[in-house]
Amino acid sequence: MSSLHSRTAPAKEEPPPEFLCPITLDLMRDPVAAPTGITYDRAAIISWLLAGGQRTCPVTHGELRAGDLVPNHTLRRLIQDWCAANSSCGGVQRLPATLEEAAVAKVEGATRAGDAERCAAAARGVRRLATLDQRNRGRLASAGAACALAAAFTYFADAADAAAASDVLDVVLAALVLVMPMDEEAIVAVGSSSASVARLVAVAANGDMHRRLQAVVVIREIISLSFHRYVAGVIDLSANAEAIVQVLVKTIRDAICPQATRACLVAAYHIACAGGSAAASLVAAGLVPVLVELLVDADRNTAEKALAALDAALVSSDGRACARADALAVPVLVKKMFCMSDAATELVVSALMRICKKCPEDDEDGTAAAARRLSIIEALQVGALQKVLLLLQAGCGEETKEKATELLRLMVRYHGRVECVDTMDFRGLKRGTAAILTT
Repeated sequence: MSSLHSRTAPAKEEPPPEFLCPITLDLMRDPVAAPTGITYDRAAIISWLLAGGQRTCPVTHGELRAGDLVPNHTLRRLIQDWCAANSSCGGVQRLPATLEEAAVAKVEGATRAGDAERCAAAARGVRRLATLDQRNRGRLASAGAACALAAAFTYFADAADAAAASDVLDVVLAALVLVMPMDEEAIVAVGSSSASVARLVAVAANGDMHRRLQAVVVIREIISLSFHRYVAGVIDLSANAEAIVQVLVKTIRDAICPQATRACLVAAYHIACAGGSAAASLVAAGLVPVLVELLVDADRNTAEKALAALDAALVSSDGRACARADALAVPVLVKKMFCMSDAATELVVSALMRICKKCPEDDEDGTAAAARRLSIIEALQVGALQKVLLLLQAGCGEETKEKATELLRLMVRYHGRVECVDTMDFRGLKRGTAAILTT
């Protein structure tokens, strides 16, 4: 009887070596990847790290901490597939999906079915998991939550009855920002749909504070990626370009929260860097005076981003004209030198140089030329000369040094006509630096 059983029972299939935990040599049930490049079963490696206070990888002996472990979902799926294919051999059972994978699968299934109510419920499930702790958010990200939610947002934004899909879009958006950062596939999914972008702009303009923040964060991700060459043509924002610019400036002006302001500053910077016409559209929307006012009391992080956006906007002749007409622009910029960081000071010098120097593309009439000269005089009056001299003495990057030297020469032309800083303030300056005054 036993020999008959041995002839009819299927032979047990041995799992591939890469499916086995290096510590236990058993089939991994929850594989996690270490920065050292080795994948372990979670229970085994955690036990190893806890035993005797270990801080090294058992295989490579490189430094390793429990917080460095990342779920290896690709390998887990391969193991699941192998288990399913060999379930009749030796009692191999398919591994159960994690809560995060199951939650993402529900979003994907509801989207394929076009079931808005079920998708909203699934997105709420993702949101609940994401709010529990950082580790859950990492697992959701590894399980493809961002892509699933982005696809859901795009599907229902493109739906014929957009009003009926409003609730699901709000829920999906709230879940999406919790599994940030979005990967490229997720960003392209939302950004390549004009209806999705239009929905984000509408929420950013008219939603409550939380929804506006969520919308501008996603808009920032889309804009930041859209100007990379390798996605050129994939994300086309032309249909919503004007509305995007308007909502960015509006959000900065409204100052709904620091996170929203910083997200809009980053987006505005990328748009302005795209070229003169893009920068001009931001200027036409009122960006320059909004940034100048923001700089008055901004914290370091916000101020650096605002200075970067302002400097980029000043590549436009309209931007320079607007800054020259703003009574606060030059004084605020000079005040920010040496107050925050080297990067901020370099941006200030660049912005002042754009304001004070006549650019080839500037079509100056008498009024425009007078406004530029008045900006130089105003810079002198508020102490720019002294600060630029100190910057050159202290040392700075080559590009900033060139701009500072040029700015200094512009101011020297008006130095004798303006009462500014006491000459005693220049005692101790290097002779080479002070000599620039007379060149």
